[in-house]
Amino acid sequence: MLRSFDFVTGLRLALRARYLWLAGCSLLVLVVAALLASMFSGRQPATVALDIGLSVMRLLLPLVLVLMTQELLSREFDRRYFLSSLAYPRPRYSLLLDRFLAVAALTLGLLLLMALLLALLVGLIGQGYVQGTPVALGLHYLVTIAFVGLDLLLLTALACLLAVVASTPSFVLIGTFGFMLLARSFASIVELLSRDASVVGDAKSYRAGVGLLGYLLPDLGALDVRMIALYGKMEFLPKDWPWLLLSSVAYIVALLALAVFALQRKRFE
Repeated sequence: MLRSFDFVTGLRLALRARYLWLAGCSLLVLVVAALLASMFSGRQPATVALDIGLSVMRLLLPLVLVLMTQELLSREFDRRYFLSSLAYPRPRYSLLLDRFLAVAALTLGLLLLMALLLALLVGLIGQGYVQGTPVALGLHYLVTIAFVGLDLLLLTALACLLAVVASTPSFVLIGTFGFMLLARSFASIVELLSRDASVVGDAKSYRAGVGLLGYLLPDLGALDVRMIALYGKMEFLPKDWPWLLLSSVAYIVALLALAVFALQRKRFE
């Protein structure tokens, strides 16, 4: 009962923190961006609208999950609400895991809503012009959204860890977005240096240094599989996608385990 109480409390705190306002603004930005993008494409408006819409989702949803994590966890310690929430006879990790589930539910719920709205918009845009390579809004689109959801779950786990160990709520935003930029871009940088060594001086050592990040960070860039939905071909799915999913799930579990360990050892003043 206490675990479900913490989860429901987290949802209520999110609503007080203007989650609905954030969700409404995100949906509005998605609609405007997709419609404007389709107007600037004369031959493939549906493809461009879907591409821009997915980019907007991958940019706005991490911001929403960070703000919710700040409200549900960082504020808990910053405003000393833990004096009440940790007074119940239950382990500390139950609070952390329930707040993680609350943030994940809010983020994934908004993801599904944005995905449905984007599919409707792209479907309406596609009716006005028949493309040579139509977008795939069936299974291909569902797989794309599932990979985006896994990306968001991993960022949520990281944000929860930072909320426990950070001294200020702003570090959760800086740390999560810094991690996201590195994890989404390092593989592309390595590939670019492999193809064109003239981009930077001493490209070999630079590529080796950036390549070390592959042993420390998950490849979030590989989770962006929008090409299968944009062109309707499963061939664009990474060949090692089972390992990619397994490694991402393992990373989520590891981050949550570190967050639990840090919370168990955290001393409250």
